[in-house]
Amino acid sequence: MKIFLSLCLFVALLGLACSARLRREEKKKFTTQYDNVDLDVILKNPRLLNGYLDCLVRDGNCTPDGKELKESLADALANDCDKCSEKQKAGSDKVIKHLIAHQPEDWKDVEKKYDSEGAYRKRHNL
Repeated sequence: MKIFLSLCLFVALLGLACSARLRREEKKKFTTQYDNVDLDVILKNPRLLNGYLDCLVRDGNCTPDGKELKESLADALANDCDKCSEKQKAGSDKVIKHLIAHQPEDWKDVEKKYDSEGAYRKRHNL
């Protein structure tokens, strides 16, 4: 009987340990709550895009998704978006390439504030 109880206790503790580890790993990822934002609409609309840029680099008002982006952008650029979902990685590449090609001064402002060492640019040979 003692062996059975010990085995049950061991299994319960193992389950708790695994559960705690999974919760910690889940916290290491950025939220996917805003993954369905249509980036093409934002990139094609100067008013919308400038609103996000005001939030990010000029300390203007932020939408909830802009606030989330502002809180995670430095980490994402420094760590090659390792906490991003696949959709977030593709979206960030799209937005950054758009800014570099069409609004280089705005990209320089973003880079100066969130990636002053130019880690993203170096990693991606930009």
